[in-house]
Amino acid sequence: MPHIHNDPNLNTCPDYASEDFANTQAHLVNENTTDEQAVQLLRNIWQTNNTLDKCLWQQQADDDRKERAHLQCMEEDEQDCLNQEWANEEEDACKEERKKNKHKYIPIQKSGILDDLAIIPCSYALCKLDKGEYLELWYFTNDGLNEALVKKMVDDDAMIL
Repeated sequence: MPHIHNDPNLNTCPDYASEDFANTQAHLVNENTTDEQAVQLLRNIWQTNNTLDKCLWQQQADDDRKERAHLQCMEEDEQDCLNQEWANEEEDACKEERKKNKHKYIPIQKSGILDDLAIIPCSYALCKLDKGEYLELWYFTNDGLNEALVKKMVDDDAMIL
């Protein structure tokens, strides 16, 4: 079906009684039809054709509206797919970042400030750890840590270099 470019609702019926349509009117006039009847017949034909054009115009407008709605729906679906793909990429990048920096994303415990001092092994054990030498596990047991508290290797008043 050809695309109608002009709205037939805006068309007006031509004046078939004018001299411009005299030739067309002459073809219809005979002993059974008068000039007025020929003009009326031409108007009736024009109105019938115009009514048909109006129906076709309305059908075309409905089809165009449906097609625009379908295209818009397709564009929205495509945009949703792109947004979902972008969100998945962001989520994958975030997961990869979390894998690289596990310690950065460890949740912080909601505990108060500790009132007790940290129990530290004796300085001999710490020096051995810094050097990377062998150290018996006993220094980190409760007995070893208690002995480190009882026996300080260095006096509090002594100066250490």
